[in-house]
Amino acid sequence: MNTIIGLIAGSLRKESFSKKIAKALVGMAPDGFEFKIISIGNLPIYNQDFDDYQNVPESYLKFREEVRNIAGVIFITPEHNRSVPAALKNAIDVGSRPAGKSVWNGKPGAVFSNSPGNLSAFGANHHLRQSLVFLNIPVMQQPEVYLPHINKVWDEEGNLKDEDTKGFLQKAVDAYIEWFKKNK
Repeated sequence: MNTIIGLIAGSLRKESFSKKIAKALVGMAPDGFEFKIISIGNLPIYNQDFDDYQNVPESYLKFREEVRNIAGVIFITPEHNRSVPAALKNAIDVGSRPAGKSVWNGKPGAVFSNSPGNLSAFGANHHLRQSLVFLNIPVMQQPEVYLPHINKVWDEEGNLKDEDTKGFLQKAVDAYIEWFKKNK
């Protein structure tokens, strides 16, 4: 049975570069592992009243169960105003609640950030890491995965065409798997 690693793309946009990266990563999983894309697009904004008054949206229950059933997680994030997109932060909050029942606890993680610009979503990468520390998600330190000019690496069908980017991502995946094995 394969070890399942979740891939969470932090953008909701139809042509999201983070979603394209997640799709490219699926085929990079080594033997014994499976990469599964977990959608965050249908999660209402977190409100503690949902949990306090037993009125939890079905989408929360499904998301929490999906995360509960993965062994590790790779977050793929763009940057919105020098931080993580609201949708990604919301998904993290949904999974961390109710208090004391976080589905994230102890799952080895990694952060892959991307941007059409030069900074490669540096701010989002580090803001995300701050939240993950609090949630007890040990995060891979090296290699750091910053993907600049991400808008230039795709073909017309949305497939990863840039061999340098493809090679770097494969090295990052391989490093994550080795790191995961040491931290599971």
